[in-house]
Amino acid sequence: MNRAELADFLRRGRARLEPSDVGLAPGARRRTPGLRREEVAALAGMSVDYYTRLEQSRGPRPSRQMLTALARALRLTDDARDHLFHLVGEEPPRRDVASAHVRPGLLLVLDRLYDSPAQVVTDLGTVLAQNALAKALVGDMLAGPPPERNLTRRFFLDPTARALFPPEDLPAHARDHVAALRAVAAARPDDPEPAALVAELRARSEEFARLWEEHEVSLRRPGTKRFLHPVVGLLELDCEVLLSHHSHHHLIIHTARPGTESRERLELLRVVGTQDMTPTEAVG
Repeated sequence: MNRAELADFLRRGRARLEPSDVGLAPGARRRTPGLRREEVAALAGMSVDYYTRLEQSRGPRPSRQMLTALARALRLTDDARDHLFHLVGEEPPRRDVASAHVRPGLLLVLDRLYDSPAQVVTDLGTVLAQNALAKALVGDMLAGPPPERNLTRRFFLDPTARALFPPEDLPAHARDHVAALRAVAAARPDDPEPAALVAELRARSEEFARLWEEHEVSLRRPGTKRFLHPVVGLLELDCEVLLSHHSHHHLIIHTARPGTESRERLELLRVVGTQDMTPTEAVG
């Protein structure tokens, strides 16, 4: 691990970014260009002290998960991401398989969608990035450990995840999750990640095991979804799925049609944000 080079690389990466580049408000006048250390730390999901020590050439060796989070926070290109891994003495992730690294251009689009819930999801259903309105709608998916960021795993193993949808919509959601996972597992037979997720869900969820035996296959496609939010109520949103075939990522955007009650409620949600996501027993 080259601590000096890593520290310099992180400092320069932070200095070249403006708050607007990562979806942050400019705030008070800044004495130096670029993001503050606490802003990078928040974007990467690490403590300010830990990030500060990395920039001061005295931090411990970051994990691969932490390197991926840093690359995303600093909006690194694939080449710069690989360089970051090399500085720590790690082999960069292969580019021909699904990656947790979100391309800067995709993150830029995500940050600009301030009035529509949007998130970047892998083909396996793991959430990699969310904008503020997506967090207000479904909760902060990145706050927990990596296994809890998978939408399919949460749907079948976490009861609070189902509270996001009307009860009558749950059977269709269950079938969609299973059908999408089967398609990915078949397309990536040599990748252990889909196989491990299937094995876990078959062992822990009777519903998943039953649906898996039906052998339905379907990719994630545009459609209409209904959400039950504990503060603003029922929202009927159009779901658009944009594909990034290079990295097996999906940009999922939810929009409300103009003039509808859902549009008014979505605007209210944008105002109230995540002030209170748990007024009752609905959503954790």
